[in-house]
Amino acid sequence: MSIPPRSVQGVGLGLRAPLFDDLSRRPPPALQWLEVSPENHMARGGVYPAILEEARERWPIVTHGLTLSLGGPDPLDRDYLRDVAAFVARVGAPWHSDHLCFASSDGAFVHDLFPVPFTREALDRCVVRALDVKASLGVPFAVENISWYAHPGEAEMSESAFLTELLERADLSLLLDVNNVYVNARNHGFDAMGFIRALPLSRVVQIHVAGHWVEPDGWRIDTHGEPVCDEVYALLEETLRLTGPVPVLLERDQGFPSFDALADEVARLDEIHRRATGSP
Repeated sequence: MSIPPRSVQGVGLGLRAPLFDDLSRRPPPALQWLEVSPENHMARGGVYPAILEEARERWPIVTHGLTLSLGGPDPLDRDYLRDVAAFVARVGAPWHSDHLCFASSDGAFVHDLFPVPFTREALDRCVVRALDVKASLGVPFAVENISWYAHPGEAEMSESAFLTELLERADLSLLLDVNNVYVNARNHGFDAMGFIRALPLSRVVQIHVAGHWVEPDGWRIDTHGEPVCDEVYALLEETLRLTGPVPVLLERDQGFPSFDALADEVARLDEIHRRATGSP
């Protein structure tokens, strides 16, 4: 059974198994919505259906995919798209998102997100595939910028130009991950805020923030396993002043701190969101 979408605003948190108990018993006061990855729940039994139903009754839900492989060489998986569309309708998500990346080849998943080449050929292919995905979902489709560590071959355009043209030609929304922008900016030597200003910010429907690991030589690895750093908090606030009050998600997938520490991060994000956007 599908349910009508509910308003998504303020600060959200990813629904992850290590958080199930605390979210049920003592959710952070500032928490206003949850993000759910369909792959973690589709065709899964045990406690997962009950947890999802409880979450759906208490909070608006947004869905975020992990395995679409939008820029990959394999044909789009029709069974997967059908199942995701049904899941999105079931939880009443107002949009669905996935990454601008490739993650599989010849039917084998690498369980990581690799960048697509910033070339005209790759762009044309991503546009066609994104239009197909959008038509299959029945809700708006948002793509997320990823962190990447080496470009595959010679780029023909900048990442921001590639992303902008993809969004506009396929009429997509943008899930803007400011931590990924910051990680890439530090690793590859460009201005993070300049990158963000070059994007069509009117298309942003959601923002991600997360923590990352810093190697001894300064190289940064996106892990979703550390606290959000002060520089990413600052980048988020400056971005929100441009986008307006779009919802912000705290991503944490490993290295979970105490739930109280996680709640403090949610509260800090809520404070930034209210200050930057004037939200009540």
